[in-house]
Amino acid sequence: MNIIAISTIAMGGLGLFFAILLVITNKKFYVKEDPKIELVMNELPGVNCGACGNASCYDLAQKIVKGEAEPNSCPVGGTEAAEKIAKLLGVETKEVIPKVAIVHCGATESIRTKRAYYIGGKTCKVANIVGSDIACDYGCLGYGDCVEACLFDAMKMEDGLPVVDFEKCTGCGQCVEACPRNIISLEPFDKKRFTATISIACNNPDKGAIVRKICEVGCIGCSLCERNCDNGSFFMDGMLAKIDYNKIYECENIDAVIEKCPTKTIRRLPIKTEVLISK
Repeated sequence: MNIIAISTIAMGGLGLFFAILLVITNKKFYVKEDPKIELVMNELPGVNCGACGNASCYDLAQKIVKGEAEPNSCPVGGTEAAEKIAKLLGVETKEVIPKVAIVHCGATESIRTKRAYYIGGKTCKVANIVGSDIACDYGCLGYGDCVEACLFDAMKMEDGLPVVDFEKCTGCGQCVEACPRNIISLEPFDKKRFTATISIACNNPDKGAIVRKICEVGCIGCSLCERNCDNGSFFMDGMLAKIDYNKIYECENIDAVIEKCPTKTIRRLPIKTEVLISK
């Protein structure tokens, strides 16, 4: 028998031996998976966005079945998914108030005050490192990192600002993570009850005199919104106005508050019509 035949038989024998060993090992150490995990997985969106705090939808499904996470833990799936999962597991679940992305900047590219000519990388992360050309150190950089990060095509850039499509937004939080200046936040918005949400389109905590020099639509800390709102929905965080989203939808004189804002920083963002950013 020549050397080639001997080598072929030896390699084939080794392959057969290891194949049998793998089969025996697989059967000996096989861990039976709870069939409920697959059922729960089928009700989750499957986008692996990480909004729930887990690495994947599978990880969340395992925790839900084990009782380590609530059926309503997936913000993307919302109430519908939570109710289906709860029914599968025979447990109760709380109503999920969906969240949407709110952009806290209203300075479009056409009205931004510039302090230099920027020739660096065209991403927000890179521009933020070197300071970019925008005079405001807290405003939107305008390169659309948030739009690129969105998994649901719920954002677009319009005149240098991200515009959110609330009908598509699932509140996954990818845009929040992508923004280096933290101008996007996730806020509760019950789309079934309300047709619009409200935003403070500014993220600059500086005093009014400083803000006025660099932005015509920034919050100047006048506190008119706080003083005129009938239920405490608006409050001042230093010199920057903010909204309590747990109260804002019950504010009965919201139109008057919006009208009195001297720089029109407070804005109504409708859900069913296209949002147009303007001064």
